[in-house]
Amino acid sequence: MAEMDPGTLVTVVTILVAGIGMVLGAIAPALVEGRAVLKAIDGMVRQPELAGEIRSTLIISLALLETTAIYVLLVILILLFANPLLDRFFVVG
Repeated sequence: MAEMDPGTLVTVVTILVAGIGMVLGAIAPALVEGRAVLKAIDGMVRQPELAGEIRSTLIISLALLETTAIYVLLVILILLFANPLLDRFFVVG
């Protein structure tokens, strides 16, 4: 890897970081959403009369939690397709 030119090195590192980011960006929100659903179901079992309120709060919180994964996807797409670092090493034209 030490013999690579800087442009190729930046490209390889960008692809590796994007891959790791996709894995972490999918796993972390999925785990947190799973815990939120578990707690909501536990709350519905304990207090069935509040199930409607818990459900609506759960849906709103899951939508907010999912935005984390969407932001990760956005940053990764920018790194892969509009990487600002590549202009420093490759002549576009």
